[in-house]
Amino acid sequence: MLEDNLRVPSGVSYMLENRKMMMRLFPDLFSENSVAPVAHYPDMLLETLRASAPPATADPTVVVLTPGMYNSAYFEHAFLAQQMGVELVEGQDLFVKDNFVYMRTTRGPKRVDVIYRRLDDDFLDPLAFRPSSTLGCAGLLNVYRSGNVALCNAIGTGIADDKSIYPYVPKMIEFYLGEKPILKNVPTFMCRNTEDLKYTLANLKDLVVKEVHGAGGYGMLVGLLRRQQKLRSFRAALLANPSGYIAQPTLSLSTCPTYVESGIAPRHLDLRPFVLSGKDVQIVPGGLTRVALKEGSLVVNSSQGGGTKDTWVIEAGASLPAMNPMTPMSSMPPMPAMAPTTTQAQS
Repeated sequence: MLEDNLRVPSGVSYMLENRKMMMRLFPDLFSENSVAPVAHYPDMLLETLRASAPPATADPTVVVLTPGMYNSAYFEHAFLAQQMGVELVEGQDLFVKDNFVYMRTTRGPKRVDVIYRRLDDDFLDPLAFRPSSTLGCAGLLNVYRSGNVALCNAIGTGIADDKSIYPYVPKMIEFYLGEKPILKNVPTFMCRNTEDLKYTLANLKDLVVKEVHGAGGYGMLVGLLRRQQKLRSFRAALLANPSGYIAQPTLSLSTCPTYVESGIAPRHLDLRPFVLSGKDVQIVPGGLTRVALKEGSLVVNSSQGGGTKDTWVIEAGASLPAMNPMTPMSSMPPMPAMAPTTTQAQS
């Protein structure tokens, strides 16, 4: 388990579009291999959101709250709203009256019961958080506190995204659930601890160093792939603000055959599964497989030039068909040796 994303998890639209494209191009592969479908994800999401509505709400109104068209994930916000059949709104479309949230429509105000918010806590309510924010709705937090509107995900869930919380998740699972974690965490050095900082500085070239509040592959050092100048700058940053960083051993991520400019070549990848928690906990039978398209790179983030792949989960009880021997095509370049594969999951 590499990290957790609870505040505003993104990327599910890539999962859905990748599957749609693959089914259009290779329909026989799906029928022959009993690949579990993912197209019903919007229905699962809507069901989860409606289940989160305030009590005694017979037919809850759900909206998707977006920061707007200039946000990098705006396509996904619009896509999910369209697929669920709900309104896509911005902060200026909402207002608070008599301790309820309403959206402006061409037919007049309409009460909102559930807000699937795709913006960070700081921007949700200028009266409670960042006063300069124009992306949220003034007074929203008071309505939320009163139980008259549901926010998904809830305010404060982003604490689980914090990389300084990550090392404690296994202990949280044991304490609250009385269970051992199924997936192991990556050993993590907390640079705010003196001994961990000493170890990190002494082994910088063998570690991955991450900013505690970093995201999108920014503010990260992969020691094996960096020059001395970059190592020196990170060393200075660690000494100046050790509590702002964690360090982990460099993992050998799985590789998969990937089509690149030079042909077919192995590229590193990781998996982001999606989990919905409403009346029941549902795991999507697929996920977002992210690929580092640069040779040797371990950074899979799309903001850093990464790509995505369709992810197949074979339905329970299905058996894979026997593979027919294939005669190598003379025009195909030889496949490079592939590294042993090990699964690395990311939620």
